[in-house]
Amino acid sequence: MAPQPNGAIKRKRPEDASGKEKKDSSTKTLETGNKRIKPDAQAGTQPPKKGPSNALPVAPLAVSSLKAPGKEEASFPRGGASLLTPLEYKEVTNQAMKDVLFETAGTPATKSSKKDADGDVAMIGGEGKKTKQKKRRAEDAKGTKTQEDAGPRVEGLSYKRIVPGSIVLGCVTQINSTDIQLALPNNLFGYVPITSISEKLTKNLETILEAVDESGDEKEDGKEDEKIKSATKSTDDLTNLQKYFWIGQYLRACIVASAEETTGKTSAEHSKQKKKHIELSLQPSMANARVTKKELVIGAAIQASVTSVEDHGLIMSLGLEDNTISGFISSKELGNHLTLAEVQEGQVLLCTITGLASNGKIVKLSADAGKPIGAKKGKGSFWKGGLWLEEAPTIDTFTVGTGVQLLVTDVGKNGGLQGKLMGMVDGVIDYFHVHGWNEEKLEDRIKIGNKINARVLFTNPNSDDKRLNLSILPHILNLGSYADAPKAHPTKALPIGTILPAAKIIAVNPKLGAFVDTGVTGTPGFVHISRLSDKKVEDLSATLGPFKVGNTHAARIVGFNAADGLFIVSMEQKIIDQKYLRADDVKVGEVVKATISKLLPSGAIIVTLSDGITAVVEEMHLSDVKLKNPEKKFREGMTVTGRVILNDPSRRQLRLTLKKTLVNSDAPIITSYESAIPGTQTPGTLVAITPKGAVVKFYSDVTAFLPVREMSEAFIRDPREHFRVGQSVNVHILEVDVENEKMRVSCKDPKFFGEPQQNALAALKVGQIVSGIVAEKSSDDLVVELQDVGADGLKGVLSISHLVDGSPQKAAQAFKNMRAGQLLKDMAIIKKVEGKRLILLSMKPAIVNSAKEGKILNNAKDVTEGETYTGYVTNITLHSIILRFFGGANGAISKSDIPDDQAALPDFGVTLNQVIKGTCNKIDLELNRFNLTLKPYAKKQATTEKPSVKEKSVSKAEIPVSKAVLETPVSNPLDESITTVADISVGKITKAKILSVKETQINIQLAEGVHGRVDVTQLFDSWSDIKNKKRPLASFKKDQILDVKILGIHDARNHRFLPITHKTSHTKAVFELTAKPSDCVEGADNVLTFESLKEGSEVVAFVNNHAADCIYVSLSPSVRGRISMLDLSDDAGALKDINRSFPIGSALKCKVTRIDMEKKKLELSARKTPVTYETIEKGMLLPAKVTKVTEQQVVVQLMDNIVGTINLTDIADDYSLVSLSNFTQNDIIRVSVIDVDAANKRVMLSCRPSRVLSSSTKITDPEILTPANINTGDVRRGFVTSITDKGIFVLLGGLVSAFVRVSDISDFFVKDWKSVVKVQQLVRGKITSIDKALGHIQMSLKGSVIDGVIKPQIHLNELEVGQVVKGTIRSAAEYGVFVVVDNSANVSGLCHKSEISDTPVKDLQKLYSSGDQVKAKILSIDLEKKKISFGLKASYFEDESEDEDEDDEDVEGSEDESVAGGVDLETAVEYDSDAEDAAADDASDDEMEDAPPLNASTDGALSTGGFDWTGSILDANPNVKAEDSDASDSETGVADKKKKKKSAASKIKQDMTGDLNTRAPESVSDFERLLMGNPQSSELWVRYMAFQLQLSDIEKAREVSERALKTITTNLKEKEFVWAAMLNMELEFGSDETLDEVFKRACIYNDSLEMHERLCSIYIQAGKFDKADSLYQVALKKHGAVSPQLWTTYATFLFSAPTSAPDRARALLPRAIQALPKQPESIHRTLISKFAQLEFTRGDPERGRTIFENLTSTYPAKTDLLMVWVDMEMKLAKESGEKKPVRDLLERKLVAGGKVKAKPAKTLFKRWLAWEEKSGDRKGIENVSRRAREFAEAAVKEKVNKDRKALIKGEDESGSDDE
Repeated sequence: MAPQPNGAIKRKRPEDASGKEKKDSSTKTLETGNKRIKPDAQAGTQPPKKGPSNALPVAPLAVSSLKAPGKEEASFPRGGASLLTPLEYKEVTNQAMKDVLFETAGTPATKSSKKDADGDVAMIGGEGKKTKQKKRRAEDAKGTKTQEDAGPRVEGLSYKRIVPGSIVLGCVTQINSTDIQLALPNNLFGYVPITSISEKLTKNLETILEAVDESGDEKEDGKEDEKIKSATKSTDDLTNLQKYFWIGQYLRACIVASAEETTGKTSAEHSKQKKKHIELSLQPSMANARVTKKELVIGAAIQASVTSVEDHGLIMSLGLEDNTISGFISSKELGNHLTLAEVQEGQVLLCTITGLASNGKIVKLSADAGKPIGAKKGKGSFWKGGLWLEEAPTIDTFTVGTGVQLLVTDVGKNGGLQGKLMGMVDGVIDYFHVHGWNEEKLEDRIKIGNKINARVLFTNPNSDDKRLNLSILPHILNLGSYADAPKAHPTKALPIGTILPAAKIIAVNPKLGAFVDTGVTGTPGFVHISRLSDKKVEDLSATLGPFKVGNTHAARIVGFNAADGLFIVSMEQKIIDQKYLRADDVKVGEVVKATISKLLPSGAIIVTLSDGITAVVEEMHLSDVKLKNPEKKFREGMTVTGRVILNDPSRRQLRLTLKKTLVNSDAPIITSYESAIPGTQTPGTLVAITPKGAVVKFYSDVTAFLPVREMSEAFIRDPREHFRVGQSVNVHILEVDVENEKMRVSCKDPKFFGEPQQNALAALKVGQIVSGIVAEKSSDDLVVELQDVGADGLKGVLSISHLVDGSPQKAAQAFKNMRAGQLLKDMAIIKKVEGKRLILLSMKPAIVNSAKEGKILNNAKDVTEGETYTGYVTNITLHSIILRFFGGANGAISKSDIPDDQAALPDFGVTLNQVIKGTCNKIDLELNRFNLTLKPYAKKQATTEKPSVKEKSVSKAEIPVSKAVLETPVSNPLDESITTVADISVGKITKAKILSVKETQINIQLAEGVHGRVDVTQLFDSWSDIKNKKRPLASFKKDQILDVKILGIHDARNHRFLPITHKTSHTKAVFELTAKPSDCVEGADNVLTFESLKEGSEVVAFVNNHAADCIYVSLSPSVRGRISMLDLSDDAGALKDINRSFPIGSALKCKVTRIDMEKKKLELSARKTPVTYETIEKGMLLPAKVTKVTEQQVVVQLMDNIVGTINLTDIADDYSLVSLSNFTQNDIIRVSVIDVDAANKRVMLSCRPSRVLSSSTKITDPEILTPANINTGDVRRGFVTSITDKGIFVLLGGLVSAFVRVSDISDFFVKDWKSVVKVQQLVRGKITSIDKALGHIQMSLKGSVIDGVIKPQIHLNELEVGQVVKGTIRSAAEYGVFVVVDNSANVSGLCHKSEISDTPVKDLQKLYSSGDQVKAKILSIDLEKKKISFGLKASYFEDESEDEDEDDEDVEGSEDESVAGGVDLETAVEYDSDAEDAAADDASDDEMEDAPPLNASTDGALSTGGFDWTGSILDANPNVKAEDSDASDSETGVADKKKKKKSAASKIKQDMTGDLNTRAPESVSDFERLLMGNPQSSELWVRYMAFQLQLSDIEKAREVSERALKTITTNLKEKEFVWAAMLNMELEFGSDETLDEVFKRACIYNDSLEMHERLCSIYIQAGKFDKADSLYQVALKKHGAVSPQLWTTYATFLFSAPTSAPDRARALLPRAIQALPKQPESIHRTLISKFAQLEFTRGDPERGRTIFENLTSTYPAKTDLLMVWVDMEMKLAKESGEKKPVRDLLERKLVAGGKVKAKPAKTLFKRWLAWEEKSGDRKGIENVSRRAREFAEAAVKEKVNKDRKALIKGEDESGSDDE
């Protein structure tokens, strides 16, 4: 209950009393004693006419504080007694204390009192505005509405009065899938999640979900437990809340939380668009709060949940603290809504206590509120709603839902009752629950002193005010619902959304609103004052104005509250005109207009249909085509047209589609399987695609299956190649199974395949020859419409592989020549499937001829042994070839029936659909199988002996090799015994000459044109024979003669050698040879094979290739293996660069570790000792690969199956140098074994330099492996690993951790200590106690414990205004930042936003974060209020530069103290591990004074497009003066060292408020401050990126770049610079994938051509010429038609080194001319001129002259071309010294030709003369002068002749050429 206003505490006061008097009188009342007196007779209240016999006398009653004021009583009664009852006095005291608290908090008590005095019943979604309340309060103060103050004003339940813990009675109005909705009093609604119903239900859900999760492994094994299966099936039953509740059920609920969600878009709509969400809980433990065994009396209401269903009733849980007390409901007491069989465990019921068992542990309950309960006399009263409470041991007995009798003590004229319950507690009834709208006045219906029946509506057990709110509405008294008579439900007669043209106002409450007659008997409508009109209603009166009683207005039903029994009505015109009020009103399939409100990152968008109604449009439903960038087409605020595809109110899902095919479709809407009629055509959306078909979704989640055979008339091998998810398709419904909710559809039109087509298809025979017309052409087949087959519309499929005999290239060429509409003849039907309407055709001549011969094989009976048959390959296995023949019979050719040379080929040298002729050699009629052979067929073989080598060669030669080929002579053989090809045979030992030596092989020559190779594995017999292990072939030289043995023919594709006879020409083959001494012996056969290898055997391998995590090696020409990275060597240094340590061709001595015979895979290891859990020992040094880096350790891999960990304390000997950022995934590091636990497979490792490098390395932090390594009193450093409520845990080393209690963290009290201690933080402390038996160690971080010194703290009274202090940012808010003074007793204050910077700041939280160090100036101090204000403006510190040096004097002495105290909680500064590094760097600077500065790029580094990512750009400070750099060391000496120490220590705490314009930014905060002042500067953003890259944090750099793109809006050029920086960054620090992603985005948001050119330039500058070349080609395809410059730029690149491809550059010119538009002609002319210039500067000048000659001849009037040509010749002459070409060109063009006009000729003569003067001689100068005079004379003569001719003709021509 809210506190009562002070003004209502007095019993009586004059009606004209002013507000001041009212306040004064209340103050006096507070000062009176607590004694009761008899009231004056005149002040007594008039007794009622007649009351019930049990009514109490009126005169002696202590009138309630809510009684209306009457005549004033004596102001000074005798004895000084108070006019208040004890209860009222207690209320007044509590209220006074609260008012004092309000005043202290800044809120006047009078304001609070007035606010509460309104007594408004706040309606959800329609609360009045504050201005309206203020005006009404002002009118009340003037006394204009004093008549309304008569009687008590009772405040009902409202959103502002709701607090967690309140108990309220609610009625179930909606049951959803995961929650239920309860109607609460005063038009509030709440929601109960499924997890807040009962503990039993929640436990059952958790059990089943865990069981389902655990059953995953069993499902994989195919052994799912039946219990799990049944439990999974029952999950739907558990989550079906319809079985747990019914509409109209009354329940007691506890309010858990409440929140407001503003849905309005503008501030004007803010107050009206508040959606209020109230979360409730039905759990008995919360609903029965404060109920104990004492309150369990007959007639009291209690909530209980079903724990068990028995034969005769239910066992109930009451949720009491005493869990031994339970409830029982007999099956006869369940009521009309339940039967015993329907009850579910976990179900919640509101029950009435009917009795207690004798032992007091069982409470008898009744859930039937509809019939009287027989109880013993005197224990309860009968009522339809059950028992009514007759006794109450405590006030907590009056629980919500309990029926009580109220003694009325006060009645308000305008609604509201007050009374007493058993004289113990006040009960009130608000306006809505006393039928305040009734025509009969309340004071006439209910009299003071009456006893009335009521039911407790809501209460707050946690409040000190125990006033109860009650209700006397009939349906609340009866606990009845409209569900008992569904036909009588008001919403059946008047559905929500109904518009009432003339709703009559029947009652008006000026504070609340109006009540209207809805036409439904007993159920009026309520219109809140905020819903009376679109405009603000200032005054509301029952007798005046447009809303007086009797007036009629148009209205609309917007809701119904079952708890209040009222329709919720609105008279706002916008609500009346609104199309949809609820999501339920939106119909599936309806076309609607919506406004886009939000674009989601997933690609979906949220649209608004109406106020409060939103829908989702999934990405696949945005358009018929897949949008690459939806954000470009759809923007917030845009209006779109869509169609509703799903509306599920129970799941609160509303979805639309914007696809035009669905929105504009007139096809029937399929919303259920019942509405799907076979034969109907309708569009749908593909939501899943599998190899067997696709799933099509219609409306309301109705789905159908589209088989692959029904997708198209053409054959579809894989639907995923032709369809995509989200595609809309028109389908025909084939069949529907309503019961099982299954449907099958087809994309084929059934009308086009009727009975004639079916008969014609049945008549077709396999092997029949047909003709047809190409109807459709796809990527790999043709759809042919058959002709003359008996019916139109039959289509067959002709695959590309069945077009011609021969190679696939030949088939591809034939397929390319095919066109739609082409007539094809002589096609054979090779397969027919009538069910799928599938006809497969073939045009292969061999198949067609076989069909014409009529060899139809239906089964094995049609085959004759010895006959030859033609078929085509349908499958190739490891051991056979499967053929198919006409008629459907299948035959097999086994590997033994294939010639040996052909059998050695991959896939036996055949391809799918290849035509093969074979001879039948075996028939098995029982199994209906037959075999064929490709070898010469003989029924009986006389001998089984192996043929000789010569016979074998001849037999093989008969198949693929002709006799003529074998007799081909060879020339100039090294071995004279070789005269023909036949002499080169397997096993022959001969001579060979080395042609070249490669890394892994030697290329040799046997004879002229006959070549071979010797693999590196075939040169050495043993490991000792290899002299140079890294370059084994270094000892072999060119032209060296070797003894070799022929092994076969090399197969480069499969890395093996093949038999010789499979080739048709040996002169083109490469022979595989061996040069091993042991092999070059007659009869030796030592070639290593896969089958001869065994695990554990030692072999010599040669590196063949490198991979990311392994290398591949060769053991022989046909055997290859793999060695993983960690198996290569025992030395980690060798593994860091495997390309250098193990180059291609190098030799390795390995052991075979694993052989996979089936997959032919071989695993080897080159390590000397195997690494297993058993062989690993402590102290062993091993290489390891980093696999994962966490906050507290580094996880590394020692072998494929062995993993170890490195803790923070085992990374470095100096903990200050520990940085996890130094470890990157896949790094190779050297580690030392600390401990091994083979049983649990755990290995602890260390990479301390003292362990893995040298034991003499300086150790700052000793290694701690066990508690025995430390002693009490030791000062140690460690890392924080865990933070708990009681303290922190610090890792000291190994598995040894110390515990630091909260009291031992700091010498001073810090309230929020957890915020300044972080995991992974380095701390220093002292060991205080050790329990070595238990391994417990305690540690202290206090400075007083470590060093025995407590640093004094600064207090508030020690500070002065104007003083500059150093502090730490505690937190940042919108209005400012809170600063804590360093080394102070928690002295903190606010720096207002206006004092942050000299320039306006928009977002403080981006500028400052918790923990930032700042320098602040004290602006004001208020010692009384203990407040201090700071300023951080840079202008405050302009004169503080000198003071800074003084402030830093103490830094040197405190350098070691920065760690001495452990964690400095007062300033929240983490230990800076870089401080010592900085000091070390400074020390080194003293020793190396003359060391040159580091450059941005070194000779070995690549220049990445002009960008410097090294961070040197940050060192460039234009304001730094160099005057101090020349100071002598003799003068500075020790002072310099002190300064350096001070500067190093000062880096620990950086000042964040200095003027950054005088120094370069050095931290993230510096950059953020600069960006706040200049956010549009791309240079600053790029410098920020460089700073992050300097810190090796590429992810942060990427985040900065993304922020830059979002921030820069004024200048697009600035954005382009950022994009260029991103491209440079990804090129140098990213991967190809990230670079490609950034480049694609850059092309979208910028000019694509410009981005292509920019990236090409970046590639060229970075030396990546291949990538630049590829990108230029892509750019030409995209932009070549619009950009001539792109062609010339690419040509320049190709002409230039190192590409140097002039032929490719010249080939660009014809392509460019063809691609570029012909108009205007200047495009082509300029382009050709550019290419000619390139020939002069980079190519062949003669080609350039030819091009210019053609150009000037074609365009003689364009003298600019001639001038360019002359310039090119002059430049070339300057370089080569050849002057003749220049003179010849000018004389030919200016003298001989004479076609150049006078003006350009004058310019050319001037250039010629200047060139002769500079580069020529006197003779040349005279020649130019003479030629110029001759040209001028000829021009003048020509002009005179022209003028004479004009005069003769009488023409007046004034235009002439200028001389």
